[in-house]
Amino acid sequence: MSTEPLPPVAPDVLADAVEQLSTRLRKKLDAAILGCADRATATADGAVEVHFGEDTTVTLRPGPSGTVTNAEQAVCTCLLAPRCLHRAAALGAAPLADGDDGAGGTAPGDAGPGKTAPTASTAPDAAAPPAAPAAPGPEQIRAATALWDAAAEALSAGVTAGGAVVQAELLRAAHTARLAGLPQAEAAALRVVRGLRAARERNAGQRLADLAGAFRELLAGTALLASGAAGTKAASSARRAYEQGGSLQVYGLCREPVLSATGYGGVATHLVGPDGTGYTVSDVRPGGLARAKGAGSASVALGGAVLDHAGLARGGLRIVGATVSADGRLGAGRGVRATPLRGVDWSEEPAAALFARPVREAIAAVLADAAPEAGGPGGTAPGLLGCDVEVTGAADGFVVVRVAGEGPLLRLRPAHPHPELPHAANLRRIAEHPGLALRVLGRPDLDRAATLLPLAVGPVPGALATLRLPDAWKSRADLGYDRLQGEHFPRRTAASAAREPVTAGPDPLAQAPLWRVRRLLETGVAGGRRAVAEAGRGTDAASLSARLTRAGLGAAAHLAQALTTEAGRRPRDPFGRLTDPSADAYARAWLASAVHLAAAERSLVAASWS
Repeated sequence: MSTEPLPPVAPDVLADAVEQLSTRLRKKLDAAILGCADRATATADGAVEVHFGEDTTVTLRPGPSGTVTNAEQAVCTCLLAPRCLHRAAALGAAPLADGDDGAGGTAPGDAGPGKTAPTASTAPDAAAPPAAPAAPGPEQIRAATALWDAAAEALSAGVTAGGAVVQAELLRAAHTARLAGLPQAEAAALRVVRGLRAARERNAGQRLADLAGAFRELLAGTALLASGAAGTKAASSARRAYEQGGSLQVYGLCREPVLSATGYGGVATHLVGPDGTGYTVSDVRPGGLARAKGAGSASVALGGAVLDHAGLARGGLRIVGATVSADGRLGAGRGVRATPLRGVDWSEEPAAALFARPVREAIAAVLADAAPEAGGPGGTAPGLLGCDVEVTGAADGFVVVRVAGEGPLLRLRPAHPHPELPHAANLRRIAEHPGLALRVLGRPDLDRAATLLPLAVGPVPGALATLRLPDAWKSRADLGYDRLQGEHFPRRTAASAAREPVTAGPDPLAQAPLWRVRRLLETGVAGGRRAVAEAGRGTDAASLSARLTRAGLGAAAHLAQALTTEAGRRPRDPFGRLTDPSADAYARAWLASAVHLAAAERSLVAASWS
C-alpha cells in the first residue's frame, strides 16, 4: 500500500467527533493528531486507513465528491468507537472541506499563499432567481450570536491555545450558521480555522496578518448579524444567484490560474462587454496545482462554445440566453448558447478604456467597489486595473515601474508565487529590462502600498522599447500561463544596463506608526488575550500610546489602550474564581482596534497611488 493524503472532511463531521470525546480525551487530542497524516495509506477500494499501533485502525471512506461528509464514512476498530480519540485524531488531521462540499456545491474555498481571488464553480444548470432583499431572521440572529461567542473564545485563546477543541467549537457554530442560511459567516469561520491550523503547523505560507484579517472579517460580520443590522449580502443564500442576462457580447482580456487552499484548481478568464462591464468565465474543480496548470487550455463549458480558455482570453463570444451572477460570473445553464467572435486588441475598444483611465481615478473606483457595504465586514475582490508603465528595475523583491506620464511608482509582485506557475519567473525577466515600456493589466493589492498583482502584460502601442510578442498571443501574455523568453524583449542597450540602483519609493504603511497597532493585534492572534495583557504592561504600552498620539493618531492610541486594558481585566471573587469569564468584551475591543486600523491603512494605500 502506498502513502495517501487524507481526504477532506466536512466541518460538521469533525465537530461531532470532537464533541463526543470525554474531557480527558479532549486534552490529548492535539498530541494524537500529530503524525496521523504520515501514517495514512490507501486501500484497493479507495479508502484511506490510519494505523494507531498494531491493532487499531481508522478507515476514512470518502463519498463520490472525494470528501468525508457523514459520520458513517469514518470508522475505528477500537472498543470505544465512535467516541474514541483515534477517530477524532484522524479526522482532525485531515484537510478541512468547504461547508458545501458534497452537498451540491463546488466552491473552491480560500486562495493559496498568493491570495489569488477565489473563483466560482461551474454555474447551476438553470438560472436561479435573484435573492430577495432580507434582514436576518430570529434563527439567523441566534446562529450568528453563537458564532460570535465561539469566535471570541478562539481569539482569546490565540494560536498558542487554539487547538483542535477550540477549532471544533468554531466549526460547530459555523455549521449551525450554514443551516440557518448564513453561508458567508460560515465561510469566514472556515478561513479562521484553516488559518489557526496553518499557524499551529508553522506553515510557511501562513501570515499572522492574514489570520488577523480573517478574525476581523468573522467578528465584524457576526456582530452585525447578531445585532440584526446586517445588510442583505451577509444574509444571502448559499448558492450564487444567476439572473437572466439576455444577449451579450464579451471580449477576452486575460486568464489566470486559480489555486485553492482546499485542493481546488482551475482557471478564470476575464472578459469585458461593449459598455465596459467586466465578466468572468471560470472552471474550478478538485485537482489542485495540476488542474490549475491544465485548465488554461481546457474547453470552455459555456453554451456549446468551441473555444478553449486560451482562445477565449484572446477572442470573444456572442451569448444568447446568458445567465449572470451579481459579481459578473457567467453561468453555463442549459438554455445558454454561445458562438465565437473575433477578439479585440488591448488598443481597441472596449479593452482600450481600461488603460485610458487615469490611475488615481481607477484606484479610487477599485477601492469603492471593494469597500464593505453599509455595515458589512468586507468587500468584493478588487477589480482589474490597467495602465502603461516604464520598468525601473527590481528592489526589495518587487519589480518597480513608473506609470506613464510622470505617474506614481508602483510595485509589481506575483499574483501567485507558486514556483510551478510562471508569474514570478516572468516578473524576474521583466525586471531585467529597465526602460521597457509595458502595458499591464492586474489586480491592485489593497493590503500594500502602491502594489499591483499583474495578470497579463502587452506592448505599448507606438513605443520602441516594448514587448515583441508572437502573433498567436494577440499582443498580450498571460503571466500565469505564458512564459516570456529573451526574444520577446527588445535588445538591451548600454544606457539601460548602466542605470542607477533602484528604490521602491516611500511606503506610507511601513513609515506610519500604525505598524505598532498591527503588531499588538497580531500579538493577540498569536498568543491570545494573555499576550495582549502582557504587552499592555510596562513602558511599551506608554510608548505605543505616546507615539500614536504625537503622529496625530489619537483614535488609534485610545483604541489600543482600551484593548490592552480589557485584555488585563480578569475580575475574580475571594476564592480566585473568574467572575466574568466571557471573552465578549475583549473581542469587541480587539475588533474596534482592528476595524480602525484597516480603515486607516486603506486610506494610506489610496494615497500611495497618487
